[in-house]
Amino acid sequence: MSEEAAPERITVIWSPEARTDLRAIQRETAMQILYCLDRYLASRSGDVKKLKPPRSEFRLRCGDYRLFFELKGENTIRISGVRNRREAYR
Repeated sequence: MSEEAAPERITVIWSPEARTDLRAIQRETAMQILYCLDRYLASRSGDVKKLKPPRSEFRLRCGDYRLFFELKGENTIRISGVRNRREAYR
């Protein structure tokens, strides 16, 4: 049996706005968002999509919330916001 190596972990940089967004969400929901992010970082699995111009970032779906991030180098992402899907694209 051959074992595939796990993907290399990614460094996460939270913007001040994203930290504020996450703190404004109920604790249980915020924890689900963090678990969703951790799953993506560990296995690169999740509902991720590159957004269309004029936005240049990526979106990770976490239930009713959207986590927006940019790639900064090969193993670093910068999270720019966490929004409810109703207000995420306004």
